[in-house]
Parts: sequence; C-alpha cells; structure tokens
Amino acid sequence: RNGTVIKGSPSPVALEGGDPHTPLHDLSGGNPDPQRLPDLSRYFARLSRTPHLYGDAPVSPELHAWAARWLRDATPVAGEIDITSGAIDAIERLLCAHLLPGDSVAVEDPCFLSSINMLRYAGFSASPVSVDSEGMQPEKLERALNQGARAVILTPRAHNPTGCSLSARRAAALQNMLARYPQVVVIIDDHFALLSSSPWQPVIAQTTQHWAVIRSVSKTLGPDLRLAIVASDSATSAKLRLRLNAGSQWVSHLLQDLVYACLTDPEYQHRLTQTRLFYAARQQKLARALQQYGIAISPGDGVNAWLPLDTHSQATAFTLAKSGWLVREGEAFGVSAPSHGLRITLSTLNDSEINTLAADIHQALNR
Repeated sequence: RNGTVIKGSPSPVALEGGDPHTPLHDLSGGNPDPQRLPDLSRYFARLSRTPHLYGDAPVSPELHAWAARWLRDATPVAGEIDITSGAIDAIERLLCAHLLPGDSVAVEDPCFLSSINMLRYAGFSASPVSVDSEGMQPEKLERALNQGARAVILTPRAHNPTGCSLSARRAAALQNMLARYPQVVVIIDDHFALLSSSPWQPVIAQTTQHWAVIRSVSKTLGPDLRLAIVASDSATSAKLRLRLNAGSQWVSHLLQDLVYACLTDPEYQHRLTQTRLFYAARQQKLARALQQYGIAISPGDGVNAWLPLDTHSQATAFTLAKSGWLVREGEAFGVSAPSHGLRITLSTLNDSEINTLAADIHQALNR
C-alpha cells in the first residue's frame, strides 16, 4: 500500500563449495587446487611476536604499504586501504554503508552464488545485467541504472561462473557510461587479481563519487585465510571503517602478517606464476578438447569453465554423474530467471582427465 512492499523471509538457496561426501569426481566446488596453495607453516616463524592491542592500527603497516602500491593503478586516485574478512564481507559492508534495505543493486547475470545469497539476506534487490564473452553489457547496465539501481557490483576478470573477463573495448564503454551516473556506487570485485591471465581494465569513471576495488586472497592463498584488500575513496573508506568498528573491528594481524609474508616471498611469487599458467592451460585444454566434438566454448579465466545449454541443465548433469563427474547446475546462478548451463571447476584436472571429461560431455549432450 502506498508503494510499500513487505518482503517474505529469504528462501534457502544454493551455497558455494563442493560435496565432501560424493563418490564422484567433484568439479562442482569452485575451489582452487589445494596442491597449489602455499604451505603456510613455512611462514609462521616470520610472524611478529609483538602482541597487538586495542587501539593499534587496524591494518598492518607493511601490508598497507604493499597493498597501496599494488592497487595504485587500479583506482582513479590513490585509494584508502582497508582489510576485510573476504570479498563478500567487503561487498556487504560497503552496500550497507551506502544503501538501505530494499535498494536495487545491479549485478552480473549469471551471478556468483555468494553474491546472490548476500544480497538476498541483506535485504537488497538484485537487478540482473547480462554478460557475454567480453563481460557485463553496458546497455543492459544502463537500463538497470535507469530503473533505479543505486550500486553496481562488477567482476573485471575471471567472472564466476562464466570465466569471462572485460575486454579493453568493453571496459571503456562501461567507464564512459558510468561517467553519466556519478551517484552510483561502483564496486569492483577483482577476486582473481593475483592469478588472472587477463590484463586489468579500468572501469571506474573520474566522476564516480563512491567506489571500491576489492582484491581477495582466497583463490591464491586459500579460502580459509578470509582476507580481502579494499581500496576506496575516502568517504567510502570512512563508512567502511565505521561498520568494521561496530563489529569485528579489525582482521587478525596474524592473518595480515601471514598474507604479507606469503605475497612478498620470491619463491612463492614464482609459484604464483606457475599456477597462473596452469589454470590458463586448463581453460585452453578443455576448449580444444570440446572443439574436437564440435562443441564451442570460449576459454575463460579462473578455475571455472562455463558450458552454456539451451535447456535446463539437470538432465545433462545427471548423465555426467553416471559417468563419474559431479558438476554444478547453472540455474542456481540466475538472478531473476534460471541460467541454463554447467559450471565446471577445472583446477585439479590433468590433461588425460580433461580429454575424458570432454568425451563424456559430448555423450551427455547427444544422449
């Protein structure tokens, strides 16, 4: 009545992650290869033995300086640096700092499961914006903004689930369009930055008043570290710090020091390069293997490949399960309507397994 809408309780939704009890070869989880994560015990001796107390700086000075250098070219001006407990924690706090429950947020469609869940439980309305092989489509984003979206969450590289990354042309088009909407909060979720085989493409316009670039270490150092680095404009940073102060206050300095020790270790930097090349090779290998059967997919970036389908994915996923593969049905990634496809996590597959998987996909599609 009078424009008021009462939302019901959020319904149960799919969660990110694999099935630890499945007898199948699990390609559903979206996880990095555990064998390519660092042995954190090697770095424990490097951690500071000085206790951190109430009133200490929330961000380790060493990590702050490293992050500021790393993110300098990713922001319109030098951003304020903050640390949160992962990328989704950062996005939720940023949205709650700027928006009100019920406000609309433009997101990619299909969309990362954790983002869908966060928006739903925080009381925001997700406005779907289609993506293609070059990323979010500017004309669809502008339509969402004209319909009232007050913020946009954009993945510049290794979009989950499709693996797409912004091309230079698409990024420029998005930046030019966003320049006409300076009041819109622009949140860049660059979650795969340390491992991406795609170059950084700037999207934030000079006119954008409130913005943030988020880079997580979950795929690089492991999801259990729960740490993301946020660079944002000063007003947004102040709002974010207020929300952090009201809750957890800071991310453990033990975690911060551990992340810094890993990321500044020359030996681990070499391993990062090898891991980046390995994940890119998985994408190329699957695309070539499927091409032999006349199945065309665009090699993506990240640990996931996306196989688009014309109809519901359940039957295809079931057929693959009978061949020993557990994959993620794509419908759960749809924002307002089911997204037909399969998300396949490639991070642990060798060449032989990819060839077998491609043959089984061919059979499943031609059953």
